[in-house]
Amino acid sequence: MTNDGTQTLEQLEGNPWGDPPADASRLITTVHGLRRKPVGQLDAEDLRVLLSQQVGIDALVPYALDVLDDNPLAEGDFYPGDLLKAVLELPAQYWQQHPDHEKRITQVVSVVASMDLDAHYAPADVIHAAIERYRSR
Repeated sequence: MTNDGTQTLEQLEGNPWGDPPADASRLITTVHGLRRKPVGQLDAEDLRVLLSQQVGIDALVPYALDVLDDNPLAEGDFYPGDLLKAVLELPAQYWQQHPDHEKRITQVVSVVASMDLDAHYAPADVIHAAIERYRSR
């Protein structure tokens, strides 16, 4: 899949979804809209939403890893580290098929695991649990 960041997921995958159903939830409407946005313009929240729904994984993980390399606790709309959690919860099969990406996420995990997350940082338990689930897969 060639990707210079100017194409949308619909273009990259060759699979336009069309408009969401009239009675679609906000999440479904958002995902449909994000599939039409150039992948190079997706921010941490956009990546979190799509990857949490396991949409466009092959195209989007490299972008998410770039964000996480710069800021391991990159934040979407929920809390610092929510993008990392979404990436860590991808199927184990993805990481097995992409050892270069697995190496990158392992480095990010090592950085975060070594951080002294403040005890009052509410999502610390969520992030540590996601790391443990990733490591034990």
